[in-house]
Amino acid sequence: MASRSSSWESAPTSPLPAGPYLGNAGPPPEWSGAPPGRVRPRRRRRWLARLVTVVVGLILLVALGVGALMLVTPSVGDAQARAQALDRQHHAVYPGPAVPSRFAAALVSTEDHRFYSEPGVDVFAIARLVEGRITGRPDQGGATLYQQLAKMLYTPGRSGLAVEAEQVALGIKLDLAYAKLQILQMYADVAYFGNDYYGLRQASCGYFGIRPAGLSWPQAAMLAGLVQAPTAYDPITHFAAARARQSHVLSRLVATGRLSQAQANSAYRQPLDLVGGPPGACPAP
Repeated sequence: MASRSSSWESAPTSPLPAGPYLGNAGPPPEWSGAPPGRVRPRRRRRWLARLVTVVVGLILLVALGVGALMLVTPSVGDAQARAQALDRQHHAVYPGPAVPSRFAAALVSTEDHRFYSEPGVDVFAIARLVEGRITGRPDQGGATLYQQLAKMLYTPGRSGLAVEAEQVALGIKLDLAYAKLQILQMYADVAYFGNDYYGLRQASCGYFGIRPAGLSWPQAAMLAGLVQAPTAYDPITHFAAARARQSHVLSRLVATGRLSQAQANSAYRQPLDLVGGPPGACPAP
């Protein structure tokens, strides 16, 4: 005779309907330790807190690094003397003529559109540069006009992360020591424009046979585009590449509001009047 226990165990069973504690409903709230709706917001808050901690830590590290670089890098009080020495070496006039507004606008729009508001360094460009190096994307550039000037005056021919960090510190020092117009003047006086032209005066006279004050928009855009790669964009030997670069500069002038699209289109169609003369071939005033 079967026991009551065995008969109970052998009795057929039927599935119970799904309820709050059965089936796909999962364990009751008290089993998981917190209501399901509150788990995700708490995780999100913890994640955000960690992210903020990491960002603040990185900012502090960068600030400490820049502070250390400010101490070990040289003073920039001799920047103008260095610019004069470079011009003397290249048989260029120092100081050169005042930087014309068209060239200044084309240069700033293309090379450093935050020039008039930044403290010698563009934090957004640096962040983009760091992100590009981490992700392996092409280098989009992040050097301000201050950093480019520091490279020409203090670190010519040197490269690498340590040198770039030094240029950041020197760029900040240049901003603290000189007015914006002085920075533009030194830059225009020592920049290389290809074809053995050093400084804006030699480039304007050599390429177009006119003084900088007489540069048209298409000519100013052409010269501003040369500083990135003077040899590759030399309009005498690489005219197609120079025209493509000129078009880019004109588009940047449109993007920054200095020209309308119609004005840029008109400037691109205007003749350049290239002459390709010697560096000192400039008409008398």
